[in-house]
Amino acid sequence: MTALEPAGLFTRADFEKLPEFPGETRYRYELLDGAIIVSPSPGLAHQQAVLELAVLLREAAPSGLMVAVSPLDTYLPTGDVLEPDVLVFDPAIIVDDKLQGGVPLLAVEVLSPSSRRRDVGDKLTAYRDAGVPSYWVVDPIDPRLRAWSLVDGAYVEIADVSGDEEWTAAAPYAVTFRPSDLTAGH
Repeated sequence: MTALEPAGLFTRADFEKLPEFPGETRYRYELLDGAIIVSPSPGLAHQQAVLELAVLLREAAPSGLMVAVSPLDTYLPTGDVLEPDVLVFDPAIIVDDKLQGGVPLLAVEVLSPSSRRRDVGDKLTAYRDAGVPSYWVVDPIDPRLRAWSLVDGAYVEIADVSGDEEWTAAAPYAVTFRPSDLTAGH
């Protein structure tokens, strides 16, 4: 058995032993429920939505909060290590240049063909179980945003808007946009 072949589920320590592949940018590695998840690099529509949403969130962010984009490992207190496509966080959770001293205020996943089921299933559960207050999922192909807010330990869906429907988020702070604002042709 090697460091990459644990006897059972992978742990955070196993995850951190993964070899680095110089110049490798084609894959994303995450640790979710004890499994190493390897995903292909995203396409242009995905990256455009990430960029547009990050700019919108950054412009609206109050001082004292940061907006970042993937790849950035986010170490959750549950043991999962995920890479939200966009996240908003208090810089106080940065420890050793990693997000590991708490949870982000908002995690956003932008759907890709390879991630669609995981983003609205396992990752929603992982972010909820870790106590992430707000979780959004964006579809860049058929412009749509679904948003959840953590209430008494459970996610409650607070928005499901499509196309040119405007939505104003209340948390982690007020920001107004339309899902179509996040597409390349907006």
